[in-house]
Amino acid sequence: MNKTFKTYAAIFIIVMVILALLEVNKKETTDWRKNFDINEKSPFGLFVFNNEAKALFKNNLKKIEQVPYEYYNQHKKQAHNIVVIENNLDGESWKKILTQVSEGSDAFLMVTRMPKEISDSIGYYDSEISFEEENVLKLTDKKFQNDFIKLDKFPSGRGFSFIKPKVEVLGKTVEKKNTDQANFIKVKFGKGTIYAHTEPLFLTNYYLLKPGNTKYAQDVFSYLQDRETLWFVSNKSSTSRFFMRFVLSNPALKYAWWVLLGGLVLFIFFNAKRKQRIVPVTEPLRNTSLDFVKSIGNLYLQEGDFHDMMAKKAQYFLNKVRMDLLIDTQNIDEEFAKKLHLKTGKTMEMINEAIVLIKKAQDPYASVMKEDLTRINKLLDEILK
Repeated sequence: MNKTFKTYAAIFIIVMVILALLEVNKKETTDWRKNFDINEKSPFGLFVFNNEAKALFKNNLKKIEQVPYEYYNQHKKQAHNIVVIENNLDGESWKKILTQVSEGSDAFLMVTRMPKEISDSIGYYDSEISFEEENVLKLTDKKFQNDFIKLDKFPSGRGFSFIKPKVEVLGKTVEKKNTDQANFIKVKFGKGTIYAHTEPLFLTNYYLLKPGNTKYAQDVFSYLQDRETLWFVSNKSSTSRFFMRFVLSNPALKYAWWVLLGGLVLFIFFNAKRKQRIVPVTEPLRNTSLDFVKSIGNLYLQEGDFHDMMAKKAQYFLNKVRMDLLIDTQNIDEEFAKKLHLKTGKTMEMINEAIVLIKKAQDPYASVMKEDLTRINKLLDEILK
């Protein structure tokens, strides 16, 4: 076996051992969040109720994933039943539901915190009525007096703190130390009826799977007429269409999937590192212009032709003045000096000295020393800065 294969094998074995240890030491955790999701099998999901709802409503139930506002704008319905279970609807949707009720439909609202659009219309206030860790829900109708449900896990304690006189109380929250408080009411609204229940927790998986609790749920929904029922479910309850949903929902398959991805990443990393060729370093082309200038300069110095070098420097300077400063250089006189002074900001003494040296450079019979060349070079560079 080569070294690379041994490395891969060692990494794979280490990952497998770590995953095995994690799986052995993993503790089952229960999700106690109140999600009211029809696809959730956690304690406070609605998976059980969703599966039993068709039988409960005698196959008259239809689940709607649209919000009521959109649905009723697209469909004209005869009188029917409306069910809303802990669904955070918008204000316009609640108004649409009230419109349907006023025309003869019945609305069954099982919401912990009743929307303002509903409470203002039918006249009640909902609030915290109980702070006990356990509640008992009972119905006021004598024929249901033996049917109740005990909430021993995280009851909301919500109920109605104020109700108008014509509102009928159908159910109450019973406590040992306090008086009974209303949590389930019925009120006429137009041609229809609104049923409002503030404790939808009894419909969750945890409570429906307890023996005897389904009877209370059947009693609560028995107030609805036997006709078409529309259940507006939350959009989050729709089944995921992600192609990996089955793999990711199964812990064992999910671990295998992540191990596979991790192995592929490691393989690509080590394989690319092993096979990548060395990129040769290409030296950029050198700029030899400066070397050329230095060579020419050295040639002039060796020849000792300071006059010619001084003339070329003066010629280059005057050309830059014409092109960059737009000053006429035909006459190197007092007027030229003033313009150069204004545009460069240099002192007149410096400019006058430079003019004297320029004229000396232009005079073919002038005697030029090395010091003159050094001085004109320094002055002209300083002026053009």
